[in-house]
Amino acid sequence: MAPAGGPRRAGLVSRTLAAGVDIVVALGLLLAGYLGTAGVLFLAQTTSFRFPVPGSALLIALGLAVLAGYLTVTWALTGRSYGDQLLGLRVTDRRGRRPRWSVAAARAVLSVLLPLGVLWVAVSRQNRSLQDLLLRTSVVYDWPAH
Repeated sequence: MAPAGGPRRAGLVSRTLAAGVDIVVALGLLLAGYLGTAGVLFLAQTTSFRFPVPGSALLIALGLAVLAGYLTVTWALTGRSYGDQLLGLRVTDRRGRRPRWSVAAARAVLSVLLPLGVLWVAVSRQNRSLQDLLLRTSVVYDWPAH
């Protein structure tokens, strides 16, 4: 439950859909980075070029880092990622403002390393994930004015 007169906290379905969109965005960023790296390698070795073949452990580590970085930047700058924007969500600190960089980074890392923490929303009276509880953040419905 949200405080009287305050914004309503987002539920599990909205958060999960937004996270799915954000994962697709992060995969796109990862692909762009791969193609950029391949392009630089091609320019450096035009006659003997081969596409790089990173190991799966490196790809997973880079993917998680890209996702955490993307979430940190978007939450700290605007309070919403692209997925949040599409679903009308906003991440706020305990005062209802966008989180500071340190809080956004900690929340992003916790969200990436402990994604099932969002399931706590389903049993929480306040619709708060484990990340929200630890960092005193909230995800609220906040449709942008057009």
